[in-house]
Amino acid sequence: MATENAKNHIERVKNHFEEEAKEFDVIIQKLIPNYNEMITALISVIPFSKESAFSIIDLGCGTGTIAKTIKDNFPNANITCVDIAGNMLEIAKNKIGDSVSCIQSDFYSFDFQEKYDLIVSSLALHHISTDSDKLIFYEKIYSALNPDGMFVNIDIILGSDEILQKVYMEKWCEFMMKSVSQNEIESKWLPAYYAEDRPTKLTTHLNMLEKCGFLLVDVIYKYYNFAVYCAKR
Repeated sequence: MATENAKNHIERVKNHFEEEAKEFDVIIQKLIPNYNEMITALISVIPFSKESAFSIIDLGCGTGTIAKTIKDNFPNANITCVDIAGNMLEIAKNKIGDSVSCIQSDFYSFDFQEKYDLIVSSLALHHISTDSDKLIFYEKIYSALNPDGMFVNIDIILGSDEILQKVYMEKWCEFMMKSVSQNEIESKWLPAYYAEDRPTKLTTHLNMLEKCGFLLVDVIYKYYNFAVYCAKR
C-alpha cells in the first residue's frame, strides 16, 4: 500500500511520462549513456533458444523498445507490457503489434495475475520510493517467476559513497552535454532526477534479490551510474 507521499510521487511520475511519451525514444538516447549496449546486454542473457515459446512481462515498458527487441529476437515469446502511462502503452502496442498484452498500472497497485518465465524492466524501478518498497516489489517478482525463471533489470543506481556518486553525476552530465545544453541539463533534467528518481546502490539491489531467495544474482553490465543486473530463481 502506497503512503500519501508515495502516491503524490507516483502521480508526478505518471504526468511526466504521459506528457513525454511522443518524444521519449529521442530523449532517452540523449540522456542515457550506452542505452543500446544495455539492451544488448539484457537480450544476451535471456536463457531461452530463439525458437522457444516463453512468457515475459516488461515492467515499466515505456514505448516498448525492450519488448520489441525481445520479440524481434524471440518471435514466439508471449509478451505482456505494464506501464503507468497510457500514452506510453499506446506507442508500445503500435510498435510491437497486436500480439502484446498491455496493462496500465503503477508498481504499488500492480499485482501479478500469473507466473512468467522472464521478467524484465528498464529505467523504471528507481521510481519506487524507498528501499523497503523496492524489497517488497522484488518479493512480488520472485513469486511471479516460474522455476528457473529470470529477472533482468536496466536501471540507474547510486554510487557506494559520496565521492563515487559525485563522479557518477559528473560522468552522466558529460554524456548528456554531447546532445543537450548545460542550461537544459541544469534547469530541466537534473531537477527532474532529484524530484522523481529514487535510485539506490547496486550492492543494495543485489543483497535484496538474494534476500528474496534468488539462487543466482549477477551484474551483466555497468557504466558509472547505470547497470544491468539479473537474478535467477
